[in-house]
Amino acid sequence: MAKTLRLILGDQLNSTHRWYKDKNTDMIYVLMEVMQEQEYVMHHVQKILAFFAAMRNFAHQLTKAGHHVVYIKLDDEDNAQSFDNNLQSIIKKYKITRFEYQLPDEFRLDEQLKNFCNKLSIDHGVADTAHFLNTRYEVRDFFGDKKSYLMESFYRAMRKRLNILMQGDDPTGGQWNFDHDNRKKYDFKVPLKDPMTFKHDLSALKEMIDAKGVKYFGNVDAGNFGWPLSRKEALQSLHFFCDELLPHFGTYEDAMLNEHISLFHSRISFAQNVKMIAPAEIVSAVIAAWHKNKENISLAQVEGYIRQVIGWREFMRGVYWAKMPEFENLNFLNNANHLPKWYWNGETKMNCLNKCVGQSLNHAWAHHIQRLMVIGNFALLSGSHPDEVDDWYLGVYIDALQWVEITNTRGMSQFADGGIIGSKPYVASAAYINKMSDYCKRCHYDFKKRHGEKACPYNSLYWNFFDRNRKQLENNPRIGMAYRLWDKMAAGEKEKTLQQAAEYLDRVDEL
Repeated sequence: MAKTLRLILGDQLNSTHRWYKDKNTDMIYVLMEVMQEQEYVMHHVQKILAFFAAMRNFAHQLTKAGHHVVYIKLDDEDNAQSFDNNLQSIIKKYKITRFEYQLPDEFRLDEQLKNFCNKLSIDHGVADTAHFLNTRYEVRDFFGDKKSYLMESFYRAMRKRLNILMQGDDPTGGQWNFDHDNRKKYDFKVPLKDPMTFKHDLSALKEMIDAKGVKYFGNVDAGNFGWPLSRKEALQSLHFFCDELLPHFGTYEDAMLNEHISLFHSRISFAQNVKMIAPAEIVSAVIAAWHKNKENISLAQVEGYIRQVIGWREFMRGVYWAKMPEFENLNFLNNANHLPKWYWNGETKMNCLNKCVGQSLNHAWAHHIQRLMVIGNFALLSGSHPDEVDDWYLGVYIDALQWVEITNTRGMSQFADGGIIGSKPYVASAAYINKMSDYCKRCHYDFKKRHGEKACPYNSLYWNFFDRNRKQLENNPRIGMAYRLWDKMAAGEKEKTLQQAAEYLDRVDEL
């Protein structure tokens, strides 16, 4: 009797996949914890624990459902610590005659598994993950040979194709995008809620990775681990978001606070990115909640969230597959400085970065404005090399996989792609951070000052950024205003500003 081996990667925990409808006793499923995946980048400890715990739970559920599952733990004696070598051993041990896998979402694993299959002497096949709303190359085909990709046009096409928030050919509510309504600083007019968390004791798992010498960073309370680790918990998190947070999500999605890390964000990105829940069911749940409670949930809240799911997330994945592997080497602005040392410990006198980096280290999560306009903004203003920025973002966030991380970081955040994703660099001075948060009120630095004692580093570095990158940026129509303001500035003021920036860059690790 022919025996088939099916590989399940750590971000392929989709229990609704067609694979599992088949209870063939000659079908073997394998999941594995391997050092290969711990060493290509240094991960946050919570990310490692979450992946391993979710994988183990998934394997347990498959076994309970009657499937034959082989699970290789990181500390198993016969673990060869790479996919290739472990697969070869299993194929030999179980006399496997066919090997199958689901399409990986990371380019490096896609190449590895294709090369592995090319060397096999047995039959092999590949299946789609049945998770995303688009195939790998739909974004590439949508934009054709255009040099830059405009997410908004792709998003509108998605709305039409999937008939989401549409009335015929027109968008529900008469407009496609309510982003202008969703940029408010938190004003304390509605109460904040604690995020939904769970209680998992992962102490033994933490002890295991320590014993194996896994290198990691970040902090964790392993005995009280709060992230959703199963499809059941992911769905509970989704329903909590729809019931409790969605009514104010859009209004305050860009806001930041000293005393609350997530405001009205769903925090289901890990569950989504390991495929415990799918974008289609998230969209359905959000729309159902809106229809059920239109009195308290406005269209702007719903559209703002759905845009992130069917627009931004699908768009970023499409850009990844359209532009890899060249994308991971792009450095349009030729940035070459090191990432400040306090990105690894949060010990900076800049309160916004102390809070946002510290939150990332403590919780392995930050929301999109914290990632883009505080952490990424400073990395770009300080000229950090995009390789270092990529590695930090890919490692620190629990939801980070390269397909979604590198497009957001090297593209959107660092403008290293020269405008494929974003039409302008996302840089800002302290005024923006003060506008969207209460961080500046408790800061060592003065957000109003451009130079001088305790002048906020963002301000001088902002103008220094435009000055040093003038050749690459001055013809960009979206940032002409910045250069007009800079050119009108008095010569003495410009000199003091650039001197302040130079001083800060010289001692960036001490800021």
